[in-house]
Amino acid sequence: MVGGIVVRNFKKTFLSIFIVAFTLMLVACNDKSSTINTEKPANAPDTWIADRTITGLVFQSANDASVEMNPEIQAYIKEKTGITLKLQGITSKDSQEALAAGLAAGDLPDFISYYLDNSGRPEMSMLLKASKEGMFTDLAPYLKDTKTYSKYFEKGYLPEDTAKNIMFRDDWDAASYLVHMSINRNVGDIGRKTVGGVYIKKAIVDALGIDPNEITTSEKLYDLAVKIKNGKFVDDNGKPVTVIGPTVWGGMDRDSLYNDLVWTGTTGEKFMTDKSGKVLHETQTNYGIERVKYVQKLMQEGLMTKEFYTMEETRAKEGVVNGSFAIVSNMHNFITENNDLTYIPLGPIKRVDGTNDMVISYKSGYAGWAIPSTTEMPEHIVKFADWLASEEGKLLYFYGLEGRDYELDEKGKPVVKKELLTLLKENPEEAKKLGFRGVGSYWGEHLGYTDMDNVADFGELTWGESVAKEDDTAAQQIAKIYDFDKHLKEARIIDGLSVQSFLYEFEGDKGELTAAIDRYKDDVLRAYYAKDLTEAEAILAESKKNLESKGLSNFTKFIEDKIADGVTIKY
Repeated sequence: MVGGIVVRNFKKTFLSIFIVAFTLMLVACNDKSSTINTEKPANAPDTWIADRTITGLVFQSANDASVEMNPEIQAYIKEKTGITLKLQGITSKDSQEALAAGLAAGDLPDFISYYLDNSGRPEMSMLLKASKEGMFTDLAPYLKDTKTYSKYFEKGYLPEDTAKNIMFRDDWDAASYLVHMSINRNVGDIGRKTVGGVYIKKAIVDALGIDPNEITTSEKLYDLAVKIKNGKFVDDNGKPVTVIGPTVWGGMDRDSLYNDLVWTGTTGEKFMTDKSGKVLHETQTNYGIERVKYVQKLMQEGLMTKEFYTMEETRAKEGVVNGSFAIVSNMHNFITENNDLTYIPLGPIKRVDGTNDMVISYKSGYAGWAIPSTTEMPEHIVKFADWLASEEGKLLYFYGLEGRDYELDEKGKPVVKKELLTLLKENPEEAKKLGFRGVGSYWGEHLGYTDMDNVADFGELTWGESVAKEDDTAAQQIAKIYDFDKHLKEARIIDGLSVQSFLYEFEGDKGELTAAIDRYKDDVLRAYYAKDLTEAEAILAESKKNLESKGLSNFTKFIEDKIADGVTIKY
């Protein structure tokens, strides 16, 4: 039975990749016809680059991609730079699968953007292989000749993982094919006060008289879920609530719901050291099957929706707007669908090492971009990215248009129009059409979202907070409920390399262990939905066997040797 599932999944994945690859080839081919005019008009500003269209393919979810741009924003960009920016999204729900298909297709537009919060993500091995095969342009010479991105060459500016594993690898001989994004200007700067994780309906908290901060274990979460079910709570439409719903972004496996049943730290990789200092993968522990037992119990007792791992993003967000989920497994305080403060933080659930404190990276990292070697005059894309990362570009991306969306105060800092705060609260989808980050449009993430210091650049940490003062935004209120400042004061700052960031060094282009680690996630999902625990155990046992056959034990020994040599590993 298990073997049959593997075969069907393989066929499904192969067909999906083929379809996505074919689609991407058509998309890319249709965008090779734009002309480039480098003759600068007489009245053009100093920021003018070229009269051309730059097309980017974004391997991210639809909301994060934000490919639909506001026409007035586009016109401003055209006026200042000569550039027409066109963004295209992907139809595949799985961004990693889509990236694999896009790289396989080969015929890519002017630049691509992708998720890459650290070099341990599965995307990294695909990107390294593509770089080695000559698919991407060496960006180092162009980046050095910029105002903002040239900071990446300064010692200590980048976190260790970004510098050593993503941008300036020893095996690239001073070349740089991938650009990492969302780098803070200052060490330990967290940017806006983001409270992510599990959320619960405030009305249910009040009705049950519980302290949401005390729900710190999966066992306590289960007991709470039973109370909610017995309480017969209803949503805004009078229908019974789903006790535990998916993430606000739709069905996916996020650790926050059951942190104490996941063999990981804050990186999300399923590697940790045991008490003796031995590096283990989750398959070498009992945590995988214990988590499966927990999930199956929740589903069998009607406490978790059966679509927890499969629900579409649009339906999940509708559920949040309608208050249809008593518990949302993952969201954060800046989600516009929660502007009415229906949901507040729950927990957080402790990690397997017993901690649930705030952990801050030396500096952040979130996404990345690259320019295919087939792109004509790639220096234009780099210059455009640098303009977007400049003070003027960031102001446009974060705040929109002066006069329409904000005014400048005597210090030259933006003052958001109050009516926009009201619009965002009452009609977030309409506000989003204005097309800038403050109202939930993220097109600037893909090239210019870096060198971040909001207070220095905009006079406030988050969009509109200086205007909202007495009213307080939902995001600020949630941060207060969570006691964010106390957590921040007690936070740990970490830097170092994650375990999976060494996969490429360990196995090179072979990629078999990388694929096996990635497959384990799919195997766990299959185990969640197995007909019984016996089948689930068989699935995980076969996955462990597959990992061992691809060199897992040799890899963990390789990491232990790195640690012995003084390399700092973060989990």
